[in-house]
Amino acid sequence: MNSLKPSEIVIELDKYIVGQHSAKRSVAIALRNRWRRQQVAEDLRDEIAPKNIILIGPTGVGKTEIARRLSKLTDSPFYKVEASKFTEVGYVGRDVESMIRDLLELTINLLKTREQEVIKPKARAVAEERMLDLLLPPKPRLQQGETAKEPQLEVVTTGTDESFSTREKLRGMLRAGKLDSRYVDLDVPDRSMPTVEIFSNVGMEEMGINFKDMLGGLLPKNTRRRKIKVPEALDILSQEEAQNLIDMDKVIRQAREKVEQSGIIFLDEIDKIVGKSGSHGPDISREGVQRDLLPIVEGSTVTTKYGPVKTDHILFIASGAFHTIKPSDLIPELQGRFPIRVELDSLNRQDFFRILTEPRNALVLQYTELLKTEGIDVQFETSAIERIAAIAEEVNTMTENIGARRLHTLMECLLDDILFDAPDLQEKKIVIDGDHVDSKLKAIQSNEDLSRYIL
Repeated sequence: MNSLKPSEIVIELDKYIVGQHSAKRSVAIALRNRWRRQQVAEDLRDEIAPKNIILIGPTGVGKTEIARRLSKLTDSPFYKVEASKFTEVGYVGRDVESMIRDLLELTINLLKTREQEVIKPKARAVAEERMLDLLLPPKPRLQQGETAKEPQLEVVTTGTDESFSTREKLRGMLRAGKLDSRYVDLDVPDRSMPTVEIFSNVGMEEMGINFKDMLGGLLPKNTRRRKIKVPEALDILSQEEAQNLIDMDKVIRQAREKVEQSGIIFLDEIDKIVGKSGSHGPDISREGVQRDLLPIVEGSTVTTKYGPVKTDHILFIASGAFHTIKPSDLIPELQGRFPIRVELDSLNRQDFFRILTEPRNALVLQYTELLKTEGIDVQFETSAIERIAAIAEEVNTMTENIGARRLHTLMECLLDDILFDAPDLQEKKIVIDGDHVDSKLKAIQSNEDLSRYIL
């Protein structure tokens, strides 16, 4: 998917997000530039740095949704994190380097899952042999010095043929599902770990070791025998064999390369780490975090338990509402690390109408399909959707502007009675028109105090 043209990326985003064309263009260009860089000569490739982006706009206009859809479009490692969750290094809380570790961990798990899918048939075949050994244990071999009670030649010949024939019969029954109700005794690893409390102001990921792995190596591996039905036991054995067949060194190496070359980190709520003018004392969740972000965004090496990761070519997309502050209130050094700034538009009633009807996951479609599960056919007339869009715009203007999230509140208020009574309704076809919308929402909308609390 990395070779998608910018116009194709915008078309894909248009399927789920209404408007915001400039933001989609900037994101599409940034994604395409990742692919272009890979085609450049190797000596120049390392010199081309990604152009990081800041998306500026009120809440509910599609900033986070663009990031979510982007992660599904591209095969690049993607991680979304709230900037406000970090604290300055040296204080209790998460430091900014943890997002690189989390991105690498996610990528390793993704590649590991893909490898498991590739070797699934092989792992299943080995698990099947182990299951047949449990159902039909092989005859014990004679130890050195022991004498057979019967002529050994007869035992080997007839016994082997009978055993093979029985094993194949069992294999056929196993594949046909005729043994699904049987139980087998299986030794499964006991995953319970001893509780260890550590009083430290640094996170576990900063200690340079995987503490759980270290304890697992020191303590004996406990297993416990359980009686399990054959299908569940077969799944457990398949997972064990898949784990054994995966080359984890190769997976980790590929994951580190993918993160370094094509990783994307979406920093949400970046405006929340801007320091307030006139405040006193350390601002550990604001300007301190900005200073810590600088080397990560500019390019540095982060130590992880899987090895060092360079951040020089990771693309950072930041977003924020910037209600009471401006992007220029960020510290100058961090402003320079985000050269592309895109302002997203506030939504009007035409946008709300399109949001309700056009996207693949349109709200009207969601509620229609939900109620179909109860056998109820709900139809929204155009006049009803126009009234919902108009009321959403009026309430956003009158109270707080929360963008498209206002539509969720309005739809819940509008359909509250139907959603509650749906299992018992005799009438299976319901038509919602503009008058119905007004009767349900007009009284609340006209009362400013009520609309502040309900809508």
